[in-house]
Amino acid sequence: MRIDQVVVSASPGDAITNFALTLRQLLLPDARSDVFAYYYDERLASEIVPLSEYGARPGARKDRDLLVLHVSIGEPAVADFVLKRPERLVIIYHNISPSEPFRPYDPGFADLLDAGRDELKRLRPRAELVLADSEYNACELRDLGFEQVDVLPIVANVEDLRDTEADAALAERLRTHHDGPVILFVGQLLPHKRADFLIEAFHILSTYRMRDANLVLVGSHRLPGYAGALQSQIEELHLDRATLAGSVSKPMLAAYMRRADLFVTASEHEGFCVPLLEAMAFDLPFQARRFTAIPETAGDAGLILDADDGPAVAAEAWAQLLTDEPLRKTLVERGRVRLAAFEPAVTKQAWRQALLGLARLA
Repeated sequence: MRIDQVVVSASPGDAITNFALTLRQLLLPDARSDVFAYYYDERLASEIVPLSEYGARPGARKDRDLLVLHVSIGEPAVADFVLKRPERLVIIYHNISPSEPFRPYDPGFADLLDAGRDELKRLRPRAELVLADSEYNACELRDLGFEQVDVLPIVANVEDLRDTEADAALAERLRTHHDGPVILFVGQLLPHKRADFLIEAFHILSTYRMRDANLVLVGSHRLPGYAGALQSQIEELHLDRATLAGSVSKPMLAAYMRRADLFVTASEHEGFCVPLLEAMAFDLPFQARRFTAIPETAGDAGLILDADDGPAVAAEAWAQLLTDEPLRKTLVERGRVRLAAFEPAVTKQAWRQALLGLARLA
């Protein structure tokens, strides 16, 4: 049988892309699962198949095969394609970001986000199985009229990153050039992630509390206008110890995680938030904000600020997390317990059973 997957866009390091590739492997040997993308980074050419090539595969059984659509943004061409296909449809909802923060930087991208929820309504009658990777995401689908939504935690094989050998050159550079504590953010530099909030908080921290602190923002620059605004903010505030590291390899990310003293995020919209699990895997205390699915992901493992707390409150929280050893130890221990709830062996089996179970009902 085939359980093929479709994503609108695939890029290295993207959580949804990684999840789709993980699903492809865990369905073996019971089902073949290629990952098709409407847009994809050429660096993934050996892993991703262009959506235009879908259908040119011998032996497909339309009465039994599944088509799994990962939803995180709209794309009319993809929705139209899915609606015309005869395979049984599975929707996996990773959440669609609100469009408002994107509109000043890329109105076209903002339009695709708005279109995504309309497309979900069009796809709803075709879906035989609807899965969400958090209860927050499931609630959004129910609000859109989906009656039956199952929640399965995303497969986050953070041990793979933890066991990756760190990039030696970067590790040495971090050791010699970052003499003070390192505060780390990992995630795409998109407006709703609020890297600008982190930079403002760091400005307060480094000016009034910890002059030797360092801030490193790791993540791809998906919107050049926003990334440019962040760089201008850093320069205008004269933050010599703040760095936009851009997209990095897995060994480089491992080096950053091992050197970091604190993980932070100011994101205001997350359907899950895998980087929090990665921080737990590296025994990093973390600070986040009380928005969307972040409290659900974090549990009691991190310091979660209220949504209306500003950068000054975040700066004070960072100072405490960097200096209060009993608090750090408590949060690290809680992180280990929380991470156990997302044991890959258990979550992988749950996804296998959900997808293969539906396929075998034919």
